[in-house]
Amino acid sequence: MDDDETYCAPAAPERPAPADGPPYAECVLCREPTEYPESVKGITLCPVCEWQEAQRTACSG
Repeated sequence: MDDDETYCAPAAPERPAPADGPPYAECVLCREPTEYPESVKGITLCPVCEWQEAQRTACSG
């Protein structure tokens, strides 16, 4: 393994730019408004669900 590689490097997903205002896309988990515009394709998560998902997928050591 190279020095540049890490054991548990998370893949950084490309995030869309936040919306300037409503209408906002719904979170796919809790249906709360997200910070993204409705026109965003794919999975959108609210800040709370996004944080929880990051905790679930983080390397626990």
